[in-house]
Amino acid sequence: MSHKIPVSVLVVIHTADLDVLLIERAGQPGFWQSVTGSVDAADEPLLQTAVRELCEETGIVADGHDIVLRDWHLSNVYEIYPIWRHRYAPGVTRNTEHVFSVQVPRDIAITLSPREHLQYTWLPYLAAADRCFSSSNAEAILQLPAMTGLARPI
Repeated sequence: MSHKIPVSVLVVIHTADLDVLLIERAGQPGFWQSVTGSVDAADEPLLQTAVRELCEETGIVADGHDIVLRDWHLSNVYEIYPIWRHRYAPGVTRNTEHVFSVQVPRDIAITLSPREHLQYTWLPYLAAADRCFSSSNAEAILQLPAMTGLARPI
């Protein structure tokens, strides 16, 4: 078994109205999150990782024209949860997560990977931040209005 590389992406999927797509982890029911995933190789570009993970986990294809990933040029370093440390080389305890977002139409088709996720839901961004189990994911969602220039309609 090869070990995961402790470099990952977080992709916050949202609409123009700042509704956020969250997906529930299959291995940890009740753990809701945005799209996440590690680079496959040390030299894999982060944008390529984000495009791949977005498609693998939701079926959404970032084509660069209608669906465009936005690199926030923001990274978070966090302690890897003990339940997932066995995936990494011995002694690896920290991961660097790079944040992206993507705006999509609310009616976009979502196709989950059943081995990874149980279900999905759309929530207003504040409610989505509250539902996330990961603090870095919640913080990214709370930054959506500032990072995207979108304001939630009143």
